[in-house]
Amino acid sequence: MNKSILSLGLLLVNIAIGQKTTEQKIDDLLLKMTLEEKIGQLNQYTNDANPTGPLVINPNKEKEIKEGKLGSMLNVMGADRTRKYQELAMQSRLKIPLLFGLDVIHGYKITFPLPLAEAASWDLPLIEQSARIAATEAAASGVHWTFAPMVDIARDPRWGRVMEGAGEDTFLGSKIAYARVKGFQGNKLGDLNSVMACAKHFVGYGAAVGGRDYNSVDMSNRMLWETYLPPFKASVDAGVATFMNSFNDLNGIPATANAYIQRDILKGKWKYDGFIVSDWGSIGEMVAHGYAKDNKEAAEKAILAGNDMDMESNAYRYHLAELVKEGKVPMSIVDEAVRRILRKKFELGLFDNPYRFSDAKRQEKALNNPEHAKVAREIAAKSIVLLKNEQNVLPLSKDTKTIAFIGPMVKPKRNNHGFWSIDLKDVDSTYIVSQWEGLERKVGKNTKLLYAKGCDIEGNNRSGFEEAIAIAKQSDVVIVSIGERHDMSGEAKSRSNIHLPGIQEEFIQELQKTGKPIVVLINAGRPLIFNWIADNMPTIVYTWWLGSEAGNAIADVLFGDYNPSGKLPMTFPRDEGQIPLYYNHFSTGRPSKDDNDKIYKSAYIDLPNSAKFPFGFGLSYTTFTYNDLKLSAPSLTSKGSITVSFTLTNSGKYAGEEVVQLYLKDPFASVVRPIKELKGFQKVKLNPGEQKTITFTVDNELLSFYNDQLEWVSEPGAFELMLGSSSEDIRLHATFELVK
Repeated sequence: MNKSILSLGLLLVNIAIGQKTTEQKIDDLLLKMTLEEKIGQLNQYTNDANPTGPLVINPNKEKEIKEGKLGSMLNVMGADRTRKYQELAMQSRLKIPLLFGLDVIHGYKITFPLPLAEAASWDLPLIEQSARIAATEAAASGVHWTFAPMVDIARDPRWGRVMEGAGEDTFLGSKIAYARVKGFQGNKLGDLNSVMACAKHFVGYGAAVGGRDYNSVDMSNRMLWETYLPPFKASVDAGVATFMNSFNDLNGIPATANAYIQRDILKGKWKYDGFIVSDWGSIGEMVAHGYAKDNKEAAEKAILAGNDMDMESNAYRYHLAELVKEGKVPMSIVDEAVRRILRKKFELGLFDNPYRFSDAKRQEKALNNPEHAKVAREIAAKSIVLLKNEQNVLPLSKDTKTIAFIGPMVKPKRNNHGFWSIDLKDVDSTYIVSQWEGLERKVGKNTKLLYAKGCDIEGNNRSGFEEAIAIAKQSDVVIVSIGERHDMSGEAKSRSNIHLPGIQEEFIQELQKTGKPIVVLINAGRPLIFNWIADNMPTIVYTWWLGSEAGNAIADVLFGDYNPSGKLPMTFPRDEGQIPLYYNHFSTGRPSKDDNDKIYKSAYIDLPNSAKFPFGFGLSYTTFTYNDLKLSAPSLTSKGSITVSFTLTNSGKYAGEEVVQLYLKDPFASVVRPIKELKGFQKVKLNPGEQKTITFTVDNELLSFYNDQLEWVSEPGAFELMLGSSSEDIRLHATFELVK
């Protein structure tokens, strides 16, 4: 039976037997609501104890909840706490339940790797699973809604919030956005292990000028549609419940009051039926932007442009009723926004039972599930990127007699959680595995572990050098763990200098003089610059911030219990002067062929154009060979496709996983196209000597782009196909043609 006919039939049956649809229930509720109660649903306040933005204390918060003047709270954690506030809402006239939101960015109690680190795994099922576990823990603690995933494309590592997204590539970012939305929301909203996801920040936030947080964004509409909007569209396709707009202005219009992106694109062209929440205080911040003269005008512009809920600006709270009475904001606009919010409250089942997510027994069980830690350990290991292993120091033997584990990151626990981790003050931190503990658990009884801090993350205190060098001299191998603090990457953490902080690189130089084999671990939330280490140290492991199981995961990789398979989701520059630097840039009329080709070319005279470590790069303890490339046909039509296949062989000594990457290039088009674009990838596990035929399908959709009229088109002609292990390590080439 046709699905639409079946749905209509069920609707008529429900009406006939007296069961009202959700939309009918909302209609009934809207008729009962006063203007003040409607506006209340559009307001969101924070819990004062855990603010995640500039806090303004509201002493009347509980009173307003009882009066039905608040629709949502953020930063309320725990079954008991959420129940307390929900009980206040149940004292209101219409007993409309509250929504509780929280920044569950990469885990709740069990913390997973930073989102950028997870992106380095290129493992979509596991990324979805980590979000699923985070949702299970958060929902059991009374949380209905997470302000994640952040799906901003980011090409400037000076921007601190790169840690919160999936990196520089639109194709990879869109796949990860879809997976994370599905993970958070599970089978359907209303399940007790599901939370509403929130695609943010709509849109362009990752392109802030100068990599400076909250700064302006200026880009062409073609760049907007082709590069920055697709991960948001992927989120809509995944059924994301909510959107959050962004702090920045986009081409001169603050995103919070940008009708083009909110009404025309999201709610219009994409037919989105969820709701949009502002970012913290962003409605009121339009006054500072110079786009609104005061909070009243800011409220007017925001709601007319499609912003439904006001997070912490109090602009709707104080001014929206007056704007309606003055005729500046139609009641229909207010009703539409309220309807969108009420719809989600009904879908969550909160009208049936407002306390259904606030269950202390379920919370206790969910927060102490040992399976969650196992998954966290697995994805942490898969997020690690092996940058160098020239002398095959890794993997280490478990029979190594003496290991010196040195550096400021070895024993602290908090840093492993990274930025945006949940601070559960009433939960014991013993579940966080330090790097020292992970190594200690891994080595055999005959291995002696030595420790010295050596230096701090910041500052120029060299007093620990001597002890660390002495310890290093006693060892067979030195592992040194360095990087940035957990709070040096994140919101409001833009850095003009992304070199390793302090004297850590100098410390490595001193350790090198011992002549001992040295393994360098770099802990960070973004791409850092560490040129001396990159050029002079033969063994480098990029560990990011890996979460609760960091210590175990790092030990698993160091000793070969897991063969590293991570690939960089962002380009690592040689110097800040290259930024923004990304692999899929346009060519120019005077392209530089290589680092020596600089005269009258698009090049720096004092620096190579090339990356230090390119997008998609990452080594393994084994090797993979690519052979026997075949195309099913030399051409395809706009309604057809071709099959691409080749043989992947594990030609090394260890079982391992390879992330096979498919890139395409359109050499000639009506607009300039990138030099290559990621259009497919597969993560493949092979035992030593094992072969597998890898297959991709190329169709018209992969060959399409936005032309100068913003039309999604493909154009006939030749295309280049590239298969490889990174954006620079291309192993196989072919050409084919699109014919009309």
